[in-house]
Amino acid sequence: MTPEDTLKTPVVLLIFKRPQTTQLVFEAVRRARPPVLLIVSNQPPADKADQLLQCQQARAIVEAVDWPCEVFRNYADTYMSCKDRIVSGLNWVFETVEQAIILEDDCVPEPSFFGYCQELLQHYATDQRIMAITGDNFTIPPRQAQYSYSFSRYTHFWGWATWRRAWQHYDADMGLWPEFRQADWLSDILPDPAAVRWWDKTLQQTYAGQKDTWDYQWIFSTWVQGAHCIVPRVNLVTNLGFGVDAAHNRDEFDWRAKLPTQTIELPLHHPPVIRADAQCDRILQSRYYGYIAQKQSRPLPYRIRRKLHRAKLLIQQHRAHEGSEPLIKLIRRILKEN
Repeated sequence: MTPEDTLKTPVVLLIFKRPQTTQLVFEAVRRARPPVLLIVSNQPPADKADQLLQCQQARAIVEAVDWPCEVFRNYADTYMSCKDRIVSGLNWVFETVEQAIILEDDCVPEPSFFGYCQELLQHYATDQRIMAITGDNFTIPPRQAQYSYSFSRYTHFWGWATWRRAWQHYDADMGLWPEFRQADWLSDILPDPAAVRWWDKTLQQTYAGQKDTWDYQWIFSTWVQGAHCIVPRVNLVTNLGFGVDAAHNRDEFDWRAKLPTQTIELPLHHPPVIRADAQCDRILQSRYYGYIAQKQSRPLPYRIRRKLHRAKLLIQQHRAHEGSEPLIKLIRRILKEN
């Protein structure tokens, strides 16, 4: 019997109006057979008939629980912002259970992801130095590859897990940010001045309510506590949610979209020292958050790299369909910017 066959940890599904990807995520959950399933759903605006139908379809998918499972539902009656829906939903989750594995409706986990999360939730259940467990690895090998995972100052959310004892520190309003900023604590946390400047700007915008998001507040909350996130040695979750109907990531050619996954061997091989992998964090800051900064400013090197990446993916798609698309049409798609 494999670890995922004996899953005992509650699983949370955050859904909205994406039935196609919701189906794929739910199939992964169905295979894992959690004993407790908590479903959080937003409600589209009343004047969006197409979204209402999609939301109903997504809710119908996750109602098809056909294994022994206690199901809890938190369905919004009216439309809520992305931030308010996820924050209120996770508050409800951790009023209900002590710990949970959390998946959004476009993040499909590799089967071993569930056993990985469960083992770590148990292993670090009372260790205040750890506040989160992510299933994401953005193709960055850890310094000590002989262990199953490493530690990071950054938290990612495309498949993750945490405890009530950690979530209690979450502050959506970032009440400590002015004091934190004035004391220049970011300079002690981040690898270089450029990173400090980007995060200072980003967190200030979040604090001022200029970003409809909840995740930067969670990262800030972990920094306030001086805590770490666990990162797997290999990537365990792929995000299928990039595209025009996404809430935030609308570029289907984003390099972070649809990253391949690998199986992680269970039981895990635990590292003996809890310390953030500074080398990996520097690479992550540059590759991931530096990329976000470039998406905002769109300098020429970014546009060239994106054009080449986009062309590569379009050619791969063309070959996968055995060249059914006329070559001239493919060339036009490659040359067209979007």
